[in-house]
Amino acid sequence: MHKPLTAPLLASLLMTLACGSAHAQGVYRIVGPDGKVTFSDRPPADGNAQPARAAGAAATSATDNLPFALRQVSGRFPVTLYTSNDCTPCTSARNFLTSRGIPFTERTISSNEDLAALQKLSNSTSLPFGTVGSQHLVGFSEAEWSQYLDAAGYPQQSQLPRNYRQPAPTPLVAVKAAEPAAAPASTPATAPANARVRPAVPANDGSAPSNPAGIRF
Repeated sequence: MHKPLTAPLLASLLMTLACGSAHAQGVYRIVGPDGKVTFSDRPPADGNAQPARAAGAAATSATDNLPFALRQVSGRFPVTLYTSNDCTPCTSARNFLTSRGIPFTERTISSNEDLAALQKLSNSTSLPFGTVGSQHLVGFSEAEWSQYLDAAGYPQQSQLPRNYRQPAPTPLVAVKAAEPAAAPASTPATAPANARVRPAVPANDGSAPSNPAGIRF
């Protein structure tokens, strides 16, 4: 449980998000070395960032039926919820986002690999964990999460169309397909019991009457 944002912090967050909204056409999607995605109105020094519009093209099919304003804010400040089984606060966070009509991605933590990735991403293993754009929310407090969603520009009442379907949760770390079992090594053929075994022919080591040591050049 977290304390509500103080007035100066909330004002700073509102100003940051408002500036990002005012320059929506110049927002860049930046993927860090740890896989963390952040959004900025300035490209990084290495120039590897892509405009958010191009980077989000693959997800268009999941959001193309959203109202324009909601599609715009979810593209600039996407919401991701990290959960696990038998986690009551996770269920509360999921229900809160659903009832408010927030389109979000849910990533599940169910393996040691998932847990290690969560630790690297959030510097914590506490769940639920949420992100609103580049903002991190550890634990669930409805008041705190509401403040961040309000500041990002999400509507306070659901505007999701009736035919909207929330994407199915997926593991944080992709499950690798099992490798096919190696074929058993073939056993060497054995000679028939009645086969005659020829004596081995000594290899020519280069020796000769004039070179009994077999020295080679």
